[in-house]
Amino acid sequence: MARVKFVFRLLVLAAVAMFLHYVLPQHDVVKVTSTEVIRTDVGAFNRIFFASADSGSATADTRDLRLINTQKQNTFLLGFIPRDSSRVMVYRNEDTGWIWPPYFKFNSADLQAEAANLARGDAWVVVTHYGWRNRWLSIYPNAVGLRVVDSPDVTIIPWFNIAFFVFLLIALLMLRAMWRQLWERAVDPVLDSATHRIDEAQAGLAERRNRWFGRK
Repeated sequence: MARVKFVFRLLVLAAVAMFLHYVLPQHDVVKVTSTEVIRTDVGAFNRIFFASADSGSATADTRDLRLINTQKQNTFLLGFIPRDSSRVMVYRNEDTGWIWPPYFKFNSADLQAEAANLARGDAWVVVTHYGWRNRWLSIYPNAVGLRVVDSPDVTIIPWFNIAFFVFLLIALLMLRAMWRQLWERAVDPVLDSATHRIDEAQAGLAERRNRWFGRK
């Protein structure tokens, strides 16, 4: 039983970690090489990785998808762990609107024009994005911002992610304290009362049994 609980908790922790890794902003240092618009079909298996149909320009399951093609130099795992690499990366450029995840992005057309302008030069760019790239599912991370930097060795401090995890830790500690207080004030008295009644019932039963056996 203890092993089953451990595996269950491990699976829940892995699911939460994957969810946070997908939705939290990440930063890549790249060179924009080109931009394009492709016609794509959003299927049943990858539908959740694209913008919903009522978000900005995403109007149907078959849609025009804006892509930003780049040459990646530096990546930051989980938003803040540096990892050297040298490979291409393709980002989609879709509005999120007021829907999930809450990036409130409405400027995909302007961002595409900015990326097309950067593709004409040789500048290093920090792409802020969320999501994953998977060739089998044909999914792309969604670019939410572009910022020109001086070199690929720039240090990026993910202030939002740091603040989020600090807030999450404080919230979990507060919830734990509130739960303990609730348990002590509401649950423990009920359990103590129930235990006391069970003890009284067992004592009464034992007394009646002794009297009955005594008369025998």
